[in-house]
This record gives sequence, structure tokens and C-alpha cells, in this order.
Amino acid sequence: MILINEINEKIKQRPPFQMIDRVLEINPNESALGIKCVSVNEPYFMGHFPGSPIMPGVLIIESCAQLCSLVFEASGTDTDNIYVLLKVDGFKFIKAVIPGDVLNISVTKTKVLGPITTFDCKVMVDGNIYSKGTLSFTKVPKDTIYQR
Repeated sequence: MILINEINEKIKQRPPFQMIDRVLEINPNESALGIKCVSVNEPYFMGHFPGSPIMPGVLIIESCAQLCSLVFEASGTDTDNIYVLLKVDGFKFIKAVIPGDVLNISVTKTKVLGPITTFDCKVMVDGNIYSKGTLSFTKVPKDTIYQR
């Protein structure tokens, strides 16, 4: 199990954009199970939607992507590269995520084709599938991102 302080050392995102609260299981370079605790205090709920707060689908995808990044680099030592999301494929949002939900996220690497790595992702709440889909990533040297 990886708790929040250790996640902070390994993941490149920081609050309020850090979307993984705990890692229950990790198989480096293969798969992971993680948790995101959805709180009504998260800033996006002020506008999405007032009176009927729903977690935006893109943030559910981001939660999956951040867990995938931990699978890529469980040690958190690659400071020269960033794994960037290239493609979101077939993501389905079956049920709305609301404040108080605990997202149980599972990600499994399914394919490596040259520089592109693909993961199957599944998000469950209380044993029910709330969303699922596929994410593809590539590794990019940090020093090239801002070159034009």
C-alpha cells in the first residue's frame, strides 16, 4: 500500500490537481489499484453543477491517468521525462460520480507498440462499474515540452 505522503514523492501532479489518494496494490510496469476519495470541498464542484454536484468525466479520466503514471514509474525517480496522455478511447461514463463516493480505480497495461503504451482502466464505486475505457501514453523529455 502507498499512502498520500509517498504518492506525493512519486507523482508529478500536486493538489488541487492530484487525483490519487491511496494505492492499494501496484505491480510496476503492469497494473495498479488505487483510490480517489471524492469530497464536496473540491473546487470544481462549485460550478459543475451548483446544487447537483457531479465530478467531471475528464477528472475521472485524469484520476486513471495519474494511477497509470505510477505504474510507469513506481519509484518516482525519472525527473527528466513526463508520461503524457495521447489518446482516450472508448471511455464510457455509466453512472455519475458525486461527493462522498470513493473511486476504486484499476489500471492494467495491455499493449506496448513502439513508444506508445496502452492501459485498460475501470472505475468502480461500491462494487459497481461507474466508468471504463482505454488510455494511451508516451514518454516525453521534459526539456522538449516548451520548445517551439
